[in-house]
Amino acid sequence: MAKDRSSAGDPARTLSLLWREPPAGSRSGATASGHRGPRRGLDVDAVLRAATALADHEGLEALTMRRLAKELGTAPMTLYTYVPGRAELVDLMLDAAYADLPLTDTRSRPWRERLRVVADENRAMYLAHPWAAAVSTLRPPLGPGLMAKYEHELGALTGLGLGDVEIDDSLTHLLGFVRANARDGVDARSAALESAMDDEEWWAVNAPLLGRVLDPEAFPLASRIGTAAGQAHSSAHHPEHAYRFGLERVLDGFAVLMPPGR
Repeated sequence: MAKDRSSAGDPARTLSLLWREPPAGSRSGATASGHRGPRRGLDVDAVLRAATALADHEGLEALTMRRLAKELGTAPMTLYTYVPGRAELVDLMLDAAYADLPLTDTRSRPWRERLRVVADENRAMYLAHPWAAAVSTLRPPLGPGLMAKYEHELGALTGLGLGDVEIDDSLTHLLGFVRANARDGVDARSAALESAMDDEEWWAVNAPLLGRVLDPEAFPLASRIGTAAGQAHSSAHHPEHAYRFGLERVLDGFAVLMPPGR
């Protein structure tokens, strides 16, 4: 399946769905997708909840209109009376995930704590909805959830002496780090499920095989430091440690942008 990306559907119909605005000229009883649908039973929000639950448990690759219809106990064509297609549905799912963020007020806190909260809120979203980290959002879904999230997160960087472009650049860099870390976490969990072994168990099985071919004298740094890191984290990659260590380094980098006294 091709890589999922936001805003891949019909922009006009997607925006109508995101903002729950009926298309111009629609009659009473018509759905936001522009088709007249059943007055009772399903609605856009019910379809959205079922789609999100399916993706949360099985990943976006499992989300098809046919599979979703089966989960809802309806015919596939019925779903098209609520959403035009899968692309628009993914935008709705993303925006709903954004809308669920707690948006903690951090205006009275130091700047590092403000940005740490923003990062943690986004990481919590990816932990709840691992599929969201895999969707390319270079063309974001411009729904109410995203706009509220963006407004809130920009607020964490205002009043610090940064220019408008610096604020947006800094937020983009911070959220890019969080998303990349979340994708690594999803990959780590997938590897554990597919192999039926966690990293510690996998290395216990495979380290002796590596020891037969690896000459520590030929690769002294890799042998020494790799062993030390593996013993510290019980794996070659520990998502929680990588997130906490990396986030502090990202914040250290932002420090050079802050005027003295901040």
